[in-house]
Amino acid sequence: MKRGKKYLEAASKIEKGKAYSIEEAVKLLKETKTANFDESVELALRLNLDTKKADQQLRGATVLPNGIGKTKKVLVIARGAKATEAKEAGADFVGDLDMIEKIEKENWFDFDTMIATPDMMPALGKIGRVLGPRGLMPNPKTGTVTMDVKKAVEDVKKGRVEYRTDSYGNVAVLVGKVSFDDEKLVENIKSFVSLINKTKPSTVKGKYMLNISIASTMGPGIKVDTASFEN
Repeated sequence: MKRGKKYLEAASKIEKGKAYSIEEAVKLLKETKTANFDESVELALRLNLDTKKADQQLRGATVLPNGIGKTKKVLVIARGAKATEAKEAGADFVGDLDMIEKIEKENWFDFDTMIATPDMMPALGKIGRVLGPRGLMPNPKTGTVTMDVKKAVEDVKKGRVEYRTDSYGNVAVLVGKVSFDDEKLVENIKSFVSLINKTKPSTVKGKYMLNISIASTMGPGIKVDTASFEN
């Protein structure tokens, strides 16, 4: 892949093969940003997991201490009192069969996260084939199938991130913006790594965290020393 001049200049500031402390990595991330907009920051973890085993497929959601610097549009599929609760909590769109029909017939996807009450899941199942590939199908593991609609909406608005392992045992999430204070980025990153450490499957043998790196949207990856998270 051919890289631009700005990218190559930024990459030259990173010592090849070196794993930086989390504080050094965040400082370097800001020095190696290449875009004129406020880039997002992505954290990538390579874990010692055998994803062919069901208990080693991680999936869930968490609210980062300082959010991710992006306000997500929320669609809630619910009826009656739960629909009212969703509107009061700040959901951008609320409905039931009308919204499902809108997605199906108009190919409408002007939202980032869908939350649904359990009773609406059979109806949503009919459009699972279009929601699934986009990662929009509500799931109890990520807290998007719930009767506590108020908390679910508020969590998404605060900066909740969903995560799941890919087939190679990697997890990648957004942890903020380049414009965040260093301390806030470090706190978000440490919070997420701590969560993944706590969810380590009991069947995993040997070293769990194999590699950690951070990168801005358009910038090069920076390897982070896993020892940074062991205190």
